[in-house]
Amino acid sequence: MRRRISALVLTAVMAGTGAALVTAPTAQAAGITCNTAKLRHDADALYQKAARQKRAGQREAARRTIAQADALKRRAAQCDAADRDMPGHF
Repeated sequence: MRRRISALVLTAVMAGTGAALVTAPTAQAAGITCNTAKLRHDADALYQKAARQKRAGQREAARRTIAQADALKRRAAQCDAADRDMPGHF
């Protein structure tokens, strides 16, 4: 009896998790979109800001600004990859 109950509980948990994964909305359906042009523009602006900081002698601040710009560039690349690799609708 104990084994049967734990198997039933495990099955219910697995079914609940699977259902949540199958019915989870995609980023596009949830309204989350990536504006890659804006991300790249913001990254370019941060690179220019980092160059100004470096010329002003603020090397640590420039390093942090470059890290922020790199993060924006990576996010834009992730969005492009997601759009490219996403299958069509069902």
